[in-house]
Amino acid sequence: MQVTSMRPHALPNMGRPMRILHVISSVNPATGGPIEAVRQLSRIHVSQGHIVEIVSLDAPDAPWVADCPLPCHALGPTVAGVYAYTPRLTPWMRQHADQFDAVVLHGIWQYHGFGSWRALRKGRVPYYVYPHGMLDPWFKRQYPLKHFKKWMFWPWGDYRVLRDARAVLFTCEDERILARQSFWLYRCQERVLSFGTNPPPEDVQAQRDAFLHKFPALTETRNLLFLGRVHEKKGADILLHALAQIRDERPNSLSGVRLVMAGPTDHAYGQQMLALSQTLKLQDLVVWTGMLQGPEKWGAFRTADAFILPSHQENFGIAVAESLACEVPVLISRQVNIWREIDAAGAGYMEEDTVDGTRQLVTRWLDTPASAWAPKRRAARACFEQHFLMERSAQDLLDTLALG
Repeated sequence: MQVTSMRPHALPNMGRPMRILHVISSVNPATGGPIEAVRQLSRIHVSQGHIVEIVSLDAPDAPWVADCPLPCHALGPTVAGVYAYTPRLTPWMRQHADQFDAVVLHGIWQYHGFGSWRALRKGRVPYYVYPHGMLDPWFKRQYPLKHFKKWMFWPWGDYRVLRDARAVLFTCEDERILARQSFWLYRCQERVLSFGTNPPPEDVQAQRDAFLHKFPALTETRNLLFLGRVHEKKGADILLHALAQIRDERPNSLSGVRLVMAGPTDHAYGQQMLALSQTLKLQDLVVWTGMLQGPEKWGAFRTADAFILPSHQENFGIAVAESLACEVPVLISRQVNIWREIDAAGAGYMEEDTVDGTRQLVTRWLDTPASAWAPKRRAARACFEQHFLMERSAQDLLDTLALG
């Protein structure tokens, strides 16, 4: 294993804007954190005068392509299922890559990485890779058969994508260390960059009104917010089981409490969680909102007493940082890789990613008096401003790309 950890230097005087191309499987916001990261980083870079475009494997007529705020070259439709192969990617990259100063690949295990490598590995334009937590060994333990299939592909595919990248970009030290544990064949130039999110809009009351207009029953309740993809790795099932245990053990403590599950459920696992909620007889405690965006999403944070994410694997967690930015303390597992910074700031509670650990998270929140919770709200915002401002992330990335 050969690894190199490097620190970015100051951005030199380039004399012209940088031209940056992001490559991602999909610009659909329902796919989660990677595309949100691209959007937020790009918004800052464009405001600074840089030129940013996206290549995706979406079908050109996909509605989220039309809604993309950046020029998006959608090269789908694709075949080969979740691998998302398209014969149009590599020729497009060979033809157009020289128009850019740097290419940034987001995520692995789909063709946008390998197809870009085929075009870029011998070219003059450097490329960089954000794995976005996809090398975490949790996937190896949780899905051994899938990991075996990945291992059969790894030496010929994504191993070479990472090996030949100018740098592989990790969002925290824990992610970098964990990435080394998934495959014994591993060689790349590692860099750890700061990561974060943009501050929320300032119209707090309008955001609250937008959310409560849609969900008026949550106006007078004490709301515990889960916001994100309803996915197995995020621990939605253990959260529901933990809530059921608390209701059985100490039902009075949940009087006036609602668990707000904000995320899309129009997929197999989401439907399983809806059914589990009914099986556990939690209909009176759980409110399923579906995916929230814009003022309604921010309103969900503004009306929350706490945010919860008992994830089994989370290299960063944009929703965690967004919660801190809204002065909402967080209840998270220690598998959320930024838990150390949050713990040191006193901005929430951390436990293990089990039913018992999640039950302890919720119980600690329920038992914390209001007089102690108010300082945690202030600590949450301070933690965000110290560690997770997207402006710092955008500058770190720009500095790294400018090194060439």
